Amino acid sequence: MLSTFHGLEVAKRGMFTQQAALYVTAHNIANANTPGYSRQRVNFVETEPFPPASMNRPQIPGQMGTGVEAGSIQRIRDSFLDYQYRNEASKLGYWSARSEAIAKMEDIMNEPSEFGLSKAMTQFWESLQDLSANPENEGARAVVRQRGIAVAESFNYLYNSLKQVRDDLGQEIKTGLLEVNSILKQISELNDQIKAVEPNGYLPNDLYDKRDALVDELSKYFQVKVETVPSGGNALDIAEGIYEISLVNQDGSTIGKIVTKNGYSKLSVFPDPTNPDGYVSEIRIEDALGNITTTISYDKFNDLANGRIKSLIESYGYGSDPNNVKGYYPEMLADLDKMAYSFAKMFNEQHQKGYGLNGSTGKNFFDMTLSGPPTEKGAAATIKVHKDIMDNLSNIAASSNSGESGNGNNALYLSMIKDVQITNGSATLPSGQPVSGSLPITSGTVQTFYQGLIGKIGADGQQAERMKTNAETLATSVDNKRQSVSSVSLDEEMTNMIKFQHAYNAAARMITAIDEMLDKIINNMGIAGR
Repeated sequence: MLSTFHGLEVAKRGMFTQQAALYVTAHNIANANTPGYSRQRVNFVETEPFPPASMNRPQIPGQMGTGVEAGSIQRIRDSFLDYQYRNEASKLGYWSARSEAIAKMEDIMNEPSEFGLSKAMTQFWESLQDLSANPENEGARAVVRQRGIAVAESFNYLYNSLKQVRDDLGQEIKTGLLEVNSILKQISELNDQIKAVEPNGYLPNDLYDKRDALVDELSKYFQVKVETVPSGGNALDIAEGIYEISLVNQDGSTIGKIVTKNGYSKLSVFPDPTNPDGYVSEIRIEDALGNITTTISYDKFNDLANGRIKSLIESYGYGSDPNNVKGYYPEMLADLDKMAYSFAKMFNEQHQKGYGLNGSTGKNFFDMTLSGPPTEKGAAATIKVHKDIMDNLSNIAASSNSGESGNGNNALYLSMIKDVQITNGSATLPSGQPVSGSLPITSGTVQTFYQGLIGKIGADGQQAERMKTNAETLATSVDNKRQSVSSVSLDEEMTNMIKFQHAYNAAARMITAIDEMLDKIINNMGIAGR
């Protein structure tokens, strides 16, 4: 038969369970503004009824409920929304880094403007046209030399500034990987803590939140795949287990694990992105002992899923040959070398055909220190006005005939270099002679080549900014959905607080009622005959 105090026990259990729910509500309210916190709830579970099904059960009309208990304290989280958010965060990390890199390049190139290379070259051509009209004028010659210096210094400035930004990108790659490795270490440590708690039948919700926040941060650098492994022991069915994290390709295929139930691996790039060679040939995954377990070679970078590190490498440069590096900044530097070399080579060869005031001929106007290969390498960084021109203005070959007073034909030819058409690397000088050797610019003119470079930067910058905005919008949308599920609503918590408070009061009132009933039975019944 039922215990006399059965009702007291049922009410007591109700009080304790509602009290636990109030404590969880207080925890939610306290963490309403904590980044990464997921609201928690108490899962109420009916306790085993009386009597249990057995051969020796008492003969009563049916099973009686024995109350309620807190089965578990579970956080509210939607893993599918987490998956969506991390995918969008990887895209956002990729396009943000690309947009930033191109924006810096646009700031350096500064086109169109009154201060860019295009303006300097325009003024140089104009000064040559002025010289053709007054070939013996000392002032006109001085202006040509100064405009030539301005063109050379513009090339030098652009090249050195772009190279400095590229070096900064290399440092950013190195810093980013240090951050990634720190995140992987923290996730692994949280795995160990969770692995120690879950087998005892508890849910370490706050540890789950910290771990998910770290995975969210990691997903900005690399797109990752998260798999769960049971921690074993007496873990609850709803326990989230241990995270194993892998790098993935764009098609979703796994490249290699970077976090396992037994530890984590480190990521690095080779060569070191801060070295003088300036390129990345592979991404390495190394185990705790420093052994390389997986490599992603440069020819597989395009297959790698989006992320900030991939974008930084694409801007910085990658390949297997230091003299043939692919990437946004290396290609722009190479194009500047092509332009500077083609411009200087055609200009020098036309200048050699003319004569200076002092009868000099065969002299170069520009000088370059080339480091090759390819042949033009170093042209933009080292181009300058030749020492002969710097020492003596009379060496500027404005005339097409020696000793012919007032002849400025060669200066006019020099001003026409900007319009020389290049076909398959070959060109004919304005004076009619072919340019010796092959030019690195294969088609168009020097001017249209530069316009193409600026147009490409503008188009790429617009695309990167558009994709960044799209990714940001999608990531924000998914995060808002995720927050609507996981974040703390103070209105909802206040409602819960009142609900649990009333339930607690009701359970307490039940104890009072049962106490009064027992008092009547024990103290006020059976007193006849006293």
